Amino acid sequence: EAVSLRKVDAGNWRQVIKLDVHKGQKQFVAPNCFYLAKAVYEKGWSPFAIIAGGIIVGFCMFGVSPADNEMWIDQLMIDKAHQAKGYGRKAMELILGRIRRQAVRQVVFLSFEPWNLRAKSLYESLGFVPAGYMADEDVVYKLEIEKVQTI
Repeated sequence: EAVSLRKVDAGNWRQVIKLDVHKGQKQFVAPNCFYLAKAVYEKGWSPFAIIAGGIIVGFCMFGVSPADNEMWIDQLMIDKAHQAKGYGRKAMELILGRIRRQAVRQVVFLSFEPWNLRAKSLYESLGFVPAGYMADEDVVYKLEIEKVQTI
């Protein structure tokens, strides 16, 4: 099933904030409304709905963090009704493709709780490696990205 990213806007933000994860996953992600507020009040963030089969199945946000001026994938979540269908991996591939095309940074960072083994497995399978430090209680991973040249 085709997966795409669509900018969060006035027409879809309510659907995005209704997305939720399973009860046991709530410790791993903040609510999407937190990230949407962050995107409004901190410059540099790009929030996207993850679309599959014409419906919103998840949410992601990435951009250059004003805290350290580095590229971060700040949120990736798939709604509990749509998990285990490959949407998270496809969304990550789309995010990384956009970051490569923007070519604003050479490294992209993300963080997650060390006990979130599903996230760790996904990120490592995409080439992320430990950055060697923690951010609060999260382990930080990084991926060196190559710039995509357009002809």
